[in-house]
Amino acid sequence: MTSGRTGAPRRRGDELEQAILDAVWAELTEHGYARLTMDAVATRARTSKPVLYRRWPNRVELVMAALGRNAPDYHEPPDTGDLRTDLSQFLGRLLHRFDDLPVEGVHGFLLDLMRDPELRCVFRAGLTHEGPVETLGRILHRAAERGEIDPARITPRVVTLPLDLLRDAFMIDGEVPSDRVVGEVLDEIVLPLLRVPVAG
Repeated sequence: MTSGRTGAPRRRGDELEQAILDAVWAELTEHGYARLTMDAVATRARTSKPVLYRRWPNRVELVMAALGRNAPDYHEPPDTGDLRTDLSQFLGRLLHRFDDLPVEGVHGFLLDLMRDPELRCVFRAGLTHEGPVETLGRILHRAAERGEIDPARITPRVVTLPLDLLRDAFMIDGEVPSDRVVGEVLDEIVLPLLRVPVAG
């Protein structure tokens, strides 16, 4: 089932990767993370399991690649001149990439990460390296340069706080956080922590 497909056009490089990640997304959409297998992805992409494993050593890294392809542009985050608007737009784009996935698929992926420390380590490394954490840091430092917030308050824990709170909201509520929830997280928790203290 996972051997090379006779009669199929030979694909390489970006074309092959696109086909594989399309297959991952389709499997997630139809079956969720818990039922996604390397065999199923290989079959749908008309390739072989060894081809998958040469690029991604395990299922979580393969899924992260598919999720990352549908992520907002981490190199060009919103720059509206207002911190709340920048954060709201960026976090909204980050969450809306899950719109066409079944909730149980995303939920299952997060549950697997909670159960397996090794997978959690891989996932966190993907978040921090040219990912949402790095981008949030850029947004916050830009706001500090404008005088909107106190730069001394931009600690590693505060930078990850929006993502941590939204992830926890998803795990508790069982659904991707809405724009209203994002606004509450920003207005009630994140922004008050970052604001420059009033003198006197």
